[in-house]
Amino acid sequence: MRDDLPLTLLDAAVILTAVVAGLWAWRRWHYRSFWLVAGYPLMALTVRTTWRKVALGCGLTKKRQRWWFTLTPGAVASTGLVKVRRRFQRIAVDTKPWMWLPRPTRHGWRVTLHLLEGQIPDDYSQAAERLAHSWRVHAVRVSSPRPGRVVLSATMHDPLVRIDRLPPSDALLKVVVGRLETGKPWEIDFRTVPHWLNAGATQSGKSNLANALIVGLAPQPVALVGFDLKGGVEFTPYAPRLSALATTRAECAALLDDLVALMTDRMGLCRTAGARNIWQLPPGVRPTPVVVLIDELAELYLMADKSEKDEIARTSTALLRVAQLGRAFGIYLFCCGQRIGSDLGPGVTALRAQCSGRICHRVNDPETATMTLGDLDPAALVSARAIPAETPGVAIVAGQDGQWYRARSFLVTEQAAEHAARMYADLTPAWADITSHVHDTDTSDLDLTELLDA
Repeated sequence: MRDDLPLTLLDAAVILTAVVAGLWAWRRWHYRSFWLVAGYPLMALTVRTTWRKVALGCGLTKKRQRWWFTLTPGAVASTGLVKVRRRFQRIAVDTKPWMWLPRPTRHGWRVTLHLLEGQIPDDYSQAAERLAHSWRVHAVRVSSPRPGRVVLSATMHDPLVRIDRLPPSDALLKVVVGRLETGKPWEIDFRTVPHWLNAGATQSGKSNLANALIVGLAPQPVALVGFDLKGGVEFTPYAPRLSALATTRAECAALLDDLVALMTDRMGLCRTAGARNIWQLPPGVRPTPVVVLIDELAELYLMADKSEKDEIARTSTALLRVAQLGRAFGIYLFCCGQRIGSDLGPGVTALRAQCSGRICHRVNDPETATMTLGDLDPAALVSARAIPAETPGVAIVAGQDGQWYRARSFLVTEQAAEHAARMYADLTPAWADITSHVHDTDTSDLDLTELLDA
């Protein structure tokens, strides 16, 4: 019997090693099923059992009066013993917010909480970092779907460390450029959010995002227009797919005048056809959408001496007019810059107000982050300042649904963007054709009515 004991221990050790190796391989090669079967139940149990202690430590509890059986000291007996008796009385207790059962997500879990009296979602946003450390998770995000409720969304690990490419979007003016921290695709949809502001320092991923846009928009029936204030070194390789390219401030001013004239012409077309925007026009008369890519936005506003004041004012006014009125007439802006601050003048601040889509990569100064995200959510500003230099492509995105997310763009090299520009060069509409009258001046109202009814 004793001779069999070492074999039994050896067998147990082998079985234990095989189980551990199997669990490691399961987690390594198919994390999603491992998380749903093994990781999530354990985490849900931990969250529910520790919620009272965590809420108390994070300052999310409230004092409430409750009827409770308590032990109260009575009279002292002659022997020196204190008689204790139980009484039913009201006492102050720490009450935690009501928590529903955590539900699994692709990268973690989320749970709905009922707010206590006097609480607001910002109380939980301020405690988000403490909650993440208490539950040993990567991050906790707070949202409020309706009054009196908050949703805590936890991610077990950073989903942006490594991202895989997603299939491209087949919708017009929509490009999948990366992935959000929630695991969903990061989409830039100009039909939903017409104008975007993209800030980022050198090597932060700002130019990579512009490359992704060119690759995604190149096969679509749209006109691409470039403003490259670096003398053309950024966008010139993509010239085969660009309908127009301006590389100096004078060229930018002339091109902006063309855009304003184009916008005015399309206004007349929509007014004559009784349409509020070009998308209400029939395909036969609908003009080509125009996406304007601007690199180094600050160069449009920098003034070396007073002689440039009038030119800058003219350029700023034209760009602001395009931002304010261009959406309805198929003109969309994507403005990039390393340095975007209010010190550049009121024109930049006014333009920022028209760009509801915001993207902030790693920046070198707090003013740029504040200019990009400061008027949306202070928590987004803090996250933007915390982006490390070793994670290029990571950005804080605010736009489509009114919330902000951490996101990371796919790696799109200059060679890939140049290849896409050459491959789809035949789809490039000539700028002279775009800026010519969309319809002949001799077209009668009856002809337009027939086109609308077709």
